[in-house]
Amino acid sequence: MKKTILILLFLFPMVFWSQSENKQFVLFDVEFTYTKADADNSTPSKSHYYVTGDKLNPNIPNDWTSPIDYRNGTVHIRLEVLEKPEGKEPTKWTLCYIPNKGQGNGYGCTSTELFLDEGIYEKDVPMTEFWENESIIWSEGIKQMDLVIKDDSGGQGHAHKRPDHEKFFPTKVRITMIQVANGTTYDPSLLPNQPSGK
Repeated sequence: MKKTILILLFLFPMVFWSQSENKQFVLFDVEFTYTKADADNSTPSKSHYYVTGDKLNPNIPNDWTSPIDYRNGTVHIRLEVLEKPEGKEPTKWTLCYIPNKGQGNGYGCTSTELFLDEGIYEKDVPMTEFWENESIIWSEGIKQMDLVIKDDSGGQGHAHKRPDHEKFFPTKVRITMIQVANGTTYDPSLLPNQPSGK
């Protein structure tokens, strides 16, 4: 009996650890240089950088609601601005979830912090509090992410439309999004040393 209890006590932390490992995952981790030409020529929408295919984690869950609830969790957004034009022009990246199946608007978006300089900017965003998050049918999963460079004027402030676009381009960034399950705290040890796609 004592031996059985000791075995269970030994195995319990391992069981807990294996479960805790599944409570967050890297949605994507990309590093890229973005120019005015990139913004003008991106299709189907301008000022967009598309995270698709092997840039998106191939092991993301098909269902974000069960058995692990990521839909009601948080997303940890890490932006590393590696290069930015001089002038401290307020800039941000809008980060849009494009679902396999949507409703209403058909997609939803959160964003990075507004930034003026090169550096690292991080924040946690509840998955139930960003724009049009209810337009995504989370049980059907995500097929891509659209990253949109903007100014500080609001939803339509696409940087390529600005007459002073040289304040935004070229830029080089690394953007990482880590999904954290409901009731779980972000663990920075999951952050990859190198981005997964460029």
